[in-house]
Amino acid sequence: MMGPQDVQLTGSVRRAMEIGELQTHIRALATLEETEAPLVTCYVTVGRSGPGASFLEERAREIELVLDDRERALLGEPFERLRRYLRDELQPTTRGVAVFARGGEQPFFLGLQFEVPVLDRLSVGSTPDIYHLVELKDTYHRYVVLISTEESARILEVNLGAATREVWAARPDLRERVGREWTHEHYQDHRRERGERFLKEKIALLEELMSAGGHSHLILAGTPRATARVRAALPRRLLDRLIDVLPAPGRATAADVVSATLSTFIESEQRRSLDAVAELAASLRRSGLAVAGSQGTLVALRRGQADVLVMAREYDGGPAWRCRSCDWVEAMSFRPSSCAECASSEVTRADLREVMVRLAERGSIGVEIVHHSDVLNALGGVGCLLRYASRGGWEEWGG
Repeated sequence: MMGPQDVQLTGSVRRAMEIGELQTHIRALATLEETEAPLVTCYVTVGRSGPGASFLEERAREIELVLDDRERALLGEPFERLRRYLRDELQPTTRGVAVFARGGEQPFFLGLQFEVPVLDRLSVGSTPDIYHLVELKDTYHRYVVLISTEESARILEVNLGAATREVWAARPDLRERVGREWTHEHYQDHRRERGERFLKEKIALLEELMSAGGHSHLILAGTPRATARVRAALPRRLLDRLIDVLPAPGRATAADVVSATLSTFIESEQRRSLDAVAELAASLRRSGLAVAGSQGTLVALRRGQADVLVMAREYDGGPAWRCRSCDWVEAMSFRPSSCAECASSEVTRADLREVMVRLAERGSIGVEIVHHSDVLNALGGVGCLLRYASRGGWEEWGG
């Protein structure tokens, strides 16, 4: 391992949202207890002139028109808290914001800031809309970049489109010893030896950080000669995680490196999502551990049978109904007179997409959001890879 005489390390940490922190917030929102007070969900992209104030005010007026007096009164406080947050609490690097706010007897507020944009959306309901957070997590996730030159190495950890950790490794200079202690030939021999040792140290440091953080994606950047040497020396366990090699100056800023590598990572994530679609289709052909379509997927999620939820970005599940007493949910076009599980009349309309991702997050089920898959769209836009097979046959899924 590295010794102080061989490599000099420095590190810094930025205060930006990390994937583990976002996952914790998503889980908390997915399990948030309902109250009689409505909850405001707001996603907004921040431009140079600030958040989209005109969009927010226009949507707020539209929502207020369909509220009764009691609901309008309960929304006054969360709307005002939302406006204050967007006006006073945004960081300079923020490009996307998600806010969840509720008043009443059990008030709630959560503001999340990201260095990537989000889709503008403002809604009011009994539960928070978390689909866009799940999509953000799946699209951007996290990866590691090793920026390498002959004399230094920088390792960036990128979470949700922002560099959240940066570690430097610098090779000590040997030139001051030439002519004083060593001949030129001695210096060249020692320099080659130090170069090989420094290469091994860079890779050892990279492997240690990737293993500790559980990273599955690696990008190499830097001078062509240095990146070629690093790639040739990578052990198989790291080479399998390598998704691209890019030229970059050793002194490139963290923001420049993220900007240059983010699109590559997103493309890799989209390929992985398409792999999940291929696995779903293959399992369906073999009558294996998979279901497709809204009804079958909903049943699998409710039973805890799903292993991975595979959903098209453009998926629209249509109308669904949910019981506020026992959380029973069913996809159907008409409102049932009572809950099929507990007979309660507290049945309200639900967004099936939100219901599915909420069930997935509650059950710690993986979610793959897929962009542009004709195969998945032909299957109804949604499906599940299963942990175990159904005992009752296909008719049990409503197929």
